[in-house]
Amino acid sequence: MEKGSILMISNFETLRFEETNGVGVISINRPQKLNALNIQVLRELKSCLAEIHLLPLRGLILTGEGEKAFIAGADIAEMKSMTTGEANAFSELGQQVTVLFESLPFPTIAAVNGFALGGGFEMAMSCDFIFATTNAVFGLPEVKLGLIPGFGGSVRLLRIVGERRAKEVIFSGRNISSEEALKLGISLELFPSKAELMEGCQRWFSVTKNNSRYAISRVKHAIRTSSEDEIKSSLIFEREEFGNIFQTSEMIEGTSAFLEKRKANFN
Repeated sequence: MEKGSILMISNFETLRFEETNGVGVISINRPQKLNALNIQVLRELKSCLAEIHLLPLRGLILTGEGEKAFIAGADIAEMKSMTTGEANAFSELGQQVTVLFESLPFPTIAAVNGFALGGGFEMAMSCDFIFATTNAVFGLPEVKLGLIPGFGGSVRLLRIVGERRAKEVIFSGRNISSEEALKLGISLELFPSKAELMEGCQRWFSVTKNNSRYAISRVKHAIRTSSEDEIKSSLIFEREEFGNIFQTSEMIEGTSAFLEKRKANFN
């Protein structure tokens, strides 16, 4: 594939896909909503990744449109009225997308600019690597809304930073700065701007371009398979707990407070 070559995939309303020199770029394209994940975005991501899986790519970059946010989180306004069954289905859909990212046969980088909170942080963690701008902010703030992570966040953060630090981050719901994320091993490199971030991602793939694409795909599969059964069972349990918390009094209060831009009053 030459620079600027066109790989045919379906058109999507909430995503953009481009490819240069064998590296694909998926951009979440809801900048007016800080690229928040609603059901439509997740469905389109699932379809897009299924198509991308079949393309002869050397790598994939996931990013968000605009300068303010990679993915600010799930769409709380859409989530607020979900029943337990609808929440389970929403969580399952989000988990399917993160598993699809993990199962791609080539390396993936989450290029995080601005906010990567909740579902956005979960999407980023499902990529092989995270590169970020210096203004990047990570976090799993679900407990502040009377919720828990539902797209695999409790499973993947534990594997990246260890049990005690994962508990501290999730229980507090606090934000993680780009500098702390680098120290914790959440992100691998920092860049001063979005443009330099994207250049840095492309540069990393150029380092691997002469390596065996097949060998990389097999070792990626081997690493993932070593813990796949444990991840599957953990994701199922997380999904069930995510659904069970919906329409509780604290979930209703937490999401209402978020949408009304006030502090939640939990018992």
